Amino acid sequence: MNREETLRLEAYLKEKLNPGLRLLPRDKTDDSVEVYLGAEFLAVVYKDVDEGETSYQFQMTVLEEDITG
Repeated sequence: MNREETLRLEAYLKEKLNPGLRLLPRDKTDDSVEVYLGAEFLAVVYKDVDEGETSYQFQMTVLEEDITG
Protein backbone atom coordinates (compact mmCIF):
# COMPACT_ATOMS: atom_id res chain seq x y z
CA MET A 1 0.00 0.00 0.00
CA ASN A 2 1.27 3.45 -0.76
CA ARG A 3 1.55 6.16 1.88
CA GLU A 4 -1.61 8.04 0.85
CA GLU A 5 -3.68 4.86 0.94
CA THR A 6 -2.24 3.92 4.35
CA LEU A 7 -3.05 7.36 5.77
CA ARG A 8 -6.66 7.20 4.52
CA LEU A 9 -7.09 3.72 6.00
CA GLU A 10 -5.49 4.82 9.27
CA ALA A 11 -7.88 7.79 9.54
CA TYR A 12 -10.85 5.48 8.95
CA LEU A 13 -9.72 2.96 11.58
CA LYS A 14 -8.98 5.72 14.09
CA GLU A 15 -12.50 7.07 13.64
CA LYS A 16 -14.19 3.67 13.86
CA LEU A 17 -12.04 1.87 16.44
CA ASN A 18 -9.59 3.97 18.45
CA PRO A 19 -7.85 7.32 17.84
CA GLY A 20 -4.59 5.87 19.19
CA LEU A 21 -4.16 3.37 16.35
CA ARG A 22 -1.14 3.62 14.05
CA LEU A 23 -0.51 1.81 10.77
CA LEU A 24 3.06 0.93 9.87
CA PRO A 25 4.44 -0.62 6.69
CA ARG A 26 5.57 -4.24 6.83
CA ASP A 27 9.02 -5.37 5.79
CA LYS A 28 9.34 -7.13 2.45
CA THR A 29 5.69 -6.75 1.38
CA ASP A 30 3.55 -3.91 0.09
CA ASP A 31 0.10 -5.53 0.24
CA SER A 32 -0.41 -5.06 3.98
CA VAL A 33 0.33 -2.90 7.02
CA GLU A 34 0.70 -3.59 10.74
CA VAL A 35 -1.72 -2.08 13.25
CA TYR A 36 -0.44 -0.83 16.61
CA LEU A 37 -2.10 0.68 19.65
CA GLY A 38 0.68 2.52 21.40
CA ALA A 39 3.63 0.12 21.32
CA GLU A 40 1.44 -3.00 21.22
CA PHE A 41 1.01 -4.88 17.96
CA LEU A 42 -2.68 -5.63 17.35
CA ALA A 43 -3.32 -6.80 13.82
CA VAL A 44 -2.44 -6.82 10.15
CA VAL A 45 -4.56 -5.19 7.46
CA TYR A 46 -4.33 -6.84 4.04
CA LYS A 47 -5.27 -5.16 0.78
CA ASP A 48 -7.28 -7.27 -1.65
CA VAL A 49 -8.01 -6.28 -5.24
CA ASP A 50 -10.51 -8.58 -6.94
CA GLU A 51 -12.23 -7.88 -10.25
CA GLY A 52 -11.35 -4.20 -10.03
CA GLU A 53 -12.71 -3.72 -6.50
CA THR A 54 -10.43 -3.00 -3.55
CA SER A 55 -11.14 -4.12 -0.01
CA TYR A 56 -9.13 -4.34 3.20
CA GLN A 57 -9.12 -7.28 5.59
CA PHE A 58 -8.38 -6.53 9.26
CA GLN A 59 -6.90 -9.70 10.77
CA MET A 60 -6.41 -9.85 14.52
CA THR A 61 -5.34 -12.95 16.40
CA VAL A 62 -6.19 -13.25 20.09
CA LEU A 63 -4.36 -15.94 22.03
CA GLU A 64 -6.28 -17.81 24.72
CA GLU A 65 -3.54 -16.95 27.22
CA ASP A 66 -4.23 -13.26 26.61
CA ILE A 67 -7.87 -13.54 27.63
CA THR A 68 -7.58 -15.97 30.53
CA GLY A 69 -4.99 -14.40 32.66
